[in-house]
Amino acid sequence: MSIAAKLPTAPVERLTRPLARFLHIQSAGGIVLLLCAVAALVLANSPAAHDYHEFWHMHVAANMGGFIIGGELGDFFVNDVLMTIFFFVVGLEIKRELVAGELKEPRKAALPVVAALGGMLVPAGIYYALMHGQPGERGWGIPMATDIAFVVGVMAILGPRVPLGLKILLLSLAIADDIGAVIVIAAFYSAGLDWSMLIMAGYGLIAMLVLRGLGARSILVYVIVGAYVWLGFYQSGVHPTVAGAILGLMTPTTTWVSRTSLRLALADMAGELRENGEGEAEAHDLRLLAFAAREAVSPLDRLETVLHPWVGFAIMPLFALANAGVPVNAQSIADPIAMAVMLGLFLGKPAGVMLFSWLAIRVGIARLPESVSWTMMTGAGILAGIGFTMSLFVAGLGLEEGHLAAGKVGTLAGSVASAIAGAVTLGLATRRRSRPN
Repeated sequence: MSIAAKLPTAPVERLTRPLARFLHIQSAGGIVLLLCAVAALVLANSPAAHDYHEFWHMHVAANMGGFIIGGELGDFFVNDVLMTIFFFVVGLEIKRELVAGELKEPRKAALPVVAALGGMLVPAGIYYALMHGQPGERGWGIPMATDIAFVVGVMAILGPRVPLGLKILLLSLAIADDIGAVIVIAAFYSAGLDWSMLIMAGYGLIAMLVLRGLGARSILVYVIVGAYVWLGFYQSGVHPTVAGAILGLMTPTTTWVSRTSLRLALADMAGELRENGEGEAEAHDLRLLAFAAREAVSPLDRLETVLHPWVGFAIMPLFALANAGVPVNAQSIADPIAMAVMLGLFLGKPAGVMLFSWLAIRVGIARLPESVSWTMMTGAGILAGIGFTMSLFVAGLGLEEGHLAAGKVGTLAGSVASAIAGAVTLGLATRRRSRPN
């Protein structure tokens, strides 16, 4: 039995460890997200619809030293506060890809980045062309996003037949998509800017850099400074979730204690513990060893490990419960906004991904991953039309209350159609690949 297996675990860890293992694969998070989205739709189209909407419109507020901040449960607490943590994890994932993933090397990053660019521009162009001059025109950003959890979930259903290269390509495309979504939200879906508050947030970011430079390791200190940055963004008119993404991108990817130093410390401590009994010196050494063990893992790895299960199991499902519940009827489905979103996701996404991928390969800046055919790429492009989480989020920012339901219906319809068509296309393509000669 390993030493780690003999150590006691905290009650919370014993409770959440099965969930953490279950949610370690993104596909599991997609299953939970799907169940919550279905539950929200059922509630919104049932006799309990009034109570459902009243619950999420309930007012919540916090008093911080006489400064009161708050709003509706769904709009403020879920979409502004909890989704900031979601965007923080998105920032961590982007940072990981930029530092050690597929986006690190320009040659490997070319195809997913160019494909993601096409998968954003073409859907937005289709939506804008259909809605130009109409009340829903500002929702052009809705069909630009790709939901990584659902995409990975569909690929998991298809199993090992999907080439590793295609999986990496789709994940990298989704990460590049997230970068685009953060930029679009910051640039186009922010209210009138209060520059004094934005400067205040900037001071917080500078303080974060100074603390890093001084070697501050206290999580509490960074949480307090991060909350200050969030408040500055919230009051400035820039959507506060952008603060989460920026803070995630600022998270260090390097360790403070090298693995070699940790191994030497462990060897020395093992000898000390064998020779001496318990005492104050030993307790002090153990505390130092615990600190060294913690700092031998990068802050990015630690935070991602801790937060990812909570984002997958709590925050994203709560977001789905609060935002996916819309009345579905013939009128909402036929609404021009719903049709524009659906066409953008279902047709625009694969068209943009395929066109820009073909151009990148044609001019020689990229190439298809090994064992990946153009038919598989077509299936991947269709799967990229699963917008859901980010699309629903942008719908809430870009559409007025009277048009929001149509935007959400279009998002749900386009995502479902893309999931089914993408799974069938990719399934047929990989079946031909796996068929023996």
